[in-house]
Amino acid sequence: MGFAGKSAIVTGAGQGIGRALAEALAARGARVLVHDLSADLAAEVADRIGGKAASGDLCRLETVADMVKAAQDAFGTVDMVFSNAGFALGEPDGPTSQSDTHWQKSWDLHVMAHVRAARLVLPDMIAQKSGVLVNIASAAGVLTQIGDAAYSATKHAAVSVAQSLAIDHADDGVQVSVVCPMYVATPLLGYADGAESDRPDGVITPFDVAEATLAGVENGKFMIFPHPEAQTYFGQRASDPDRWMSGMRRLRSKVKAQADGFDPKSIHRWI
Repeated sequence: MGFAGKSAIVTGAGQGIGRALAEALAARGARVLVHDLSADLAAEVADRIGGKAASGDLCRLETVADMVKAAQDAFGTVDMVFSNAGFALGEPDGPTSQSDTHWQKSWDLHVMAHVRAARLVLPDMIAQKSGVLVNIASAAGVLTQIGDAAYSATKHAAVSVAQSLAIDHADDGVQVSVVCPMYVATPLLGYADGAESDRPDGVITPFDVAEATLAGVENGKFMIFPHPEAQTYFGQRASDPDRWMSGMRRLRSKVKAQADGFDPKSIHRWI
């Protein structure tokens, strides 16, 4: 498939991976609705790429509905949805230590925002026998992010939802992909947005993720691994879960030893 002339929604597009995706889509001739929690960031990116801007908290059902309507009003139809918005705060003292509010927000943003957007755009996609749904999940969705159980659990759920969408709607002409990057130089990991230098091995740029994502979509891939090693680890986890868990416990011990003054940019060294 191609992107020229297609309409796309990209969430979390004010910075990081979302911004890189919006820019890459626009460069390929797509019409892009840039959505972000920050109205200023959304407007800045949209102005630069000639797209449309929308903003708001996607944990709220009405915000998702407003976003889809804004894209439909601007473009007539929505050909592609790239659900990228997300957050990670970690946990103070183990998997049960974060509040119910934090867990619910993780669920609403990482899972339900994509479900709700898909629910609104699928009828037209099915009628047209074409459409693309992409969830930018995380390698945490097939592995585990130590120190953030809510992030890992909801990213696992995001991968599962993508599987269900792909199984149910492939015959309707709807292509579904889920993207599972590991460590990316974004503000989420403590990097200034757009940072291209001072990246250790294993940390890739948002541009790298965007290019891998669009290449995977073009090739009809369901699961996209911008870090090829994540697919290797996924296979190891599946083939010998007990050995995998032993390794993850050792990794947790190393991470805990770095807890005082721990720099999130360094975690890739333990993978």
